[in-house]
Amino acid sequence: MNKKIPKVFQNEVNSDGNNEKVSYTDKNESEDTNINKKIEKIFNSKGYVYKADVDIKLKSGWTNKRIVGRNSSNLITMENELIPIVNILDIKMR
Repeated sequence: MNKKIPKVFQNEVNSDGNNEKVSYTDKNESEDTNINKKIEKIFNSKGYVYKADVDIKLKSGWTNKRIVGRNSSNLITMENELIPIVNILDIKMR
């Protein structure tokens, strides 16, 4: 049972600092971009067919809405109300 085990291939380590290269998100990312990403996530979710129940945080506080669509600057609710995206501080799907 004296089988020789084959040598394991080991890649050469270079001194270029490969482990120091990382990816990160800028903490100064604009809030509008963050809100737009959340809205896109809601509209692209499996649970969204033609309407989504969401909680929206505005400057005046939280509100519950059923959104059915969006255009370039507004969310459109089931009651045909337009909510400007620039006024939205946070949005969560219920």
